[in-house]
Amino acid sequence: MKSATPSSTGLAAVEAYLAKVPEPARTTLGKVRSVIRAVVPKDATEQLSYGMPAFHYKGALVAYAAFKKHCSFFPMSGSELDKLKDEVAPYRTAKGTLQFALDKPLPATLVRKMVKARVAANEAKKKK
Repeated sequence: MKSATPSSTGLAAVEAYLAKVPEPARTTLGKVRSVIRAVVPKDATEQLSYGMPAFHYKGALVAYAAFKKHCSFFPMSGSELDKLKDEVAPYRTAKGTLQFALDKPLPATLVRKMVKARVAANEAKKKK
């Protein structure tokens, strides 16, 4: 995967963000990040967006972050959560946010499904 040029918002900033996240959330986010990295196109970039680690490919794809009492996954589109209503039912959701436990990452299949849907949506949007 091509990485963003190190900067205050690039890959180095993502690494710095993750280094500051306390355990067990750091390991949890690391697992989510690994799944995302395995799915995004090779020319996707990783950077901070709104102070959170995010992936971009033809626009914003997804972001993730740790908070005091939970971790969150942001598919950058509330409609993606609506489409997967049954699969996200076990988790707390808010507008465009999927919250999960500090010590338990989201299922890899769910993350892959959301990332692939976002990639497809961004590709379709760029063709217009």
